[in-house]
Amino acid sequence: MCVTCGTPDAGRSRRDFLRSATVAGAGLVAGGVAASAFARPAWAHGGPMRAPEPYANPKAALDALYKGNERFVKGEVMAPNRNMARLKEVAAGQKPFAAFLGCADSRVPIEIVFDQGFGDVFVTRIAGNVADPAIIGSLEFGTEVLGAQVLYVLGHTKCGAVSATMAGSDVPGQISTLYQHIRRAAKESGGDVNKAIARNVEIQAEILKEASPVIAKRIKAGTLLIAGGVYDLDTGKVIPVTV
Repeated sequence: MCVTCGTPDAGRSRRDFLRSATVAGAGLVAGGVAASAFARPAWAHGGPMRAPEPYANPKAALDALYKGNERFVKGEVMAPNRNMARLKEVAAGQKPFAAFLGCADSRVPIEIVFDQGFGDVFVTRIAGNVADPAIIGSLEFGTEVLGAQVLYVLGHTKCGAVSATMAGSDVPGQISTLYQHIRRAAKESGGDVNKAIARNVEIQAEILKEASPVIAKRIKAGTLLIAGGVYDLDTGKVIPVTV
């Protein structure tokens, strides 16, 4: 009889449950399953600490970005370097292996898209991913001073800045100042917004290579690789664009 509840079988049921649980646990250990069967995936605890950068060469660094995006698309993210240990490690200084010119669109979080963590990528973002003077200066810092091995221009599907430029409609405030940077891509697209988005990536990469002697020097020396792509909002995949 259970003293507290007055039910004859309550105490026995509890003892039977505990006994069964103990036996089951022992069986799991004996079978080699043990605690590893219940280990959380990497992303659940901030991911592993990755080997120190830089990579062997810029091509290896670019490959690491694409492999990260592949993990993201497959739902197999490692979330590397997203833990307190990495946070503390890079607090004293940063050495990102890649620098990005991306769009300010909230649907394109670059570190997540490429499965990277604290201190891995140096990101500049502006609507339409355009290379204006402030952006160019920031990317010079990310490559020349911080030593990024890859300079990546990332556009994305359904880009509002490109679509607005093609429509040519009135907009409030200073939004229209972006049009001048995107108009060439819009004109050369034949009215196809997807072609305009990809062409805009090509043009902005061209500007970075030609308008910045600092960036051009590193590309010529082989210490920097410039690349580009378009992020598909529907699939999460980054489709490379030749730049």
